Amino acid sequence: MAQGMAQNTERATNVTADGARNAEIADLVRILEGQQHRKLDVIAPAAALRFRQGNVHVEGVESQITEDGVTNVDGIYRPTAVADEGVADKLRIPLAYLRRMRTDNVALLDENVNAWLRQEPERKFMLRAFRGENAPGSAPAEGVARALLSDSYKLMDNFDMLLAALDGVQQSGHPARVTGCDLTDRRMYVRVESEAVAVQARALLRGYRSPFDGRSGDELPLISAGFVITNSEVGSGAYTITPRAVFQVCTNGLTMAKDVMRAVHLGGKQEEGVVSWSGQTQRKTLELITAKTADAVRTFLSRDYVEAKVSEIEAAAGVPLAEPTKTIEHVSKALSIGTEAKDRILAHFVQGGQMTAGGVMQAITSTAQTLTDADQAAALEALAVPALTAAAAHA
Repeated sequence: MAQGMAQNTERATNVTADGARNAEIADLVRILEGQQHRKLDVIAPAAALRFRQGNVHVEGVESQITEDGVTNVDGIYRPTAVADEGVADKLRIPLAYLRRMRTDNVALLDENVNAWLRQEPERKFMLRAFRGENAPGSAPAEGVARALLSDSYKLMDNFDMLLAALDGVQQSGHPARVTGCDLTDRRMYVRVESEAVAVQARALLRGYRSPFDGRSGDELPLISAGFVITNSEVGSGAYTITPRAVFQVCTNGLTMAKDVMRAVHLGGKQEEGVVSWSGQTQRKTLELITAKTADAVRTFLSRDYVEAKVSEIEAAAGVPLAEPTKTIEHVSKALSIGTEAKDRILAHFVQGGQMTAGGVMQAITSTAQTLTDADQAAALEALAVPALTAAAAHA
């Protein structure tokens, strides 16, 4: 949690070829379109997989011939940290031990993984990868192993999910906009907000100052309705739509995890070879995502919903803290927040000027905005409501 932080009062922003933090929707679409052309998904038996020098070697899987040409599967794929987690999980190798081998003894890593692969040579896995970019006339380039998954994993790719979700927002007819997007090796995050649905929250924002620009919650006591769409292509979670209230004075986001809508990546066993969606399966899945998003818009982007949530947390948020440092120490320990993150939260709490349990909640959500690692930011933001409850109880 404590790693990957930017400056204390700067919102993290970054866009690369394969990742993004607080990006525009156009940037996310461009990245996802580029990834679509490099994706390779294959069902392979353990006998076709080998580790050499810490990389995944695929050998003996039949190439696929389509109208687009020949898709070669055999090759070398460099595992991401997420793929290593999948290897550890599927082969029941302790993850900490696998990471130590990768750092200190790659030959031992190869030996361990290959020994367990040989135990069940017919066992099938899904390997999700990116193909390497080959220069004309050159040897096949090293690709990227993104994940090792069950052969029953259901493909629900970010690009398709994003387009279906945006279609659902559009079909709802509700005025809403995408305010920021994140893309990591694990997940895609798309934040949607409707300033057309903004409720007064004077009690909740009384005495609060934005740590980013010093604006006062007393002068701008509004909370907008919103939600965040998440999806994982690599087994790190279901497709979800989670309600998210946005404090306009500081753009702090408060996610309401208990009301989340989900669509899980579970399907039937798939045949060996290169994986592709059937037209009917894809259409039904995307229609479901569009419908779920439209339902989320109607439910979460409503004044009644936001007012009810504000009412739920106001009493706890108003509890004064006699010893804020001790309370934040207690909350951090209870929620397993690391030392560096705890120190940043305390600094944001002081800058926010709200000496209440609600001030702890705000400090957590504002600190989350400064993290450069989007997965860590989302995890921290999700702790804001539990932190509020813990702080009020401790006080």
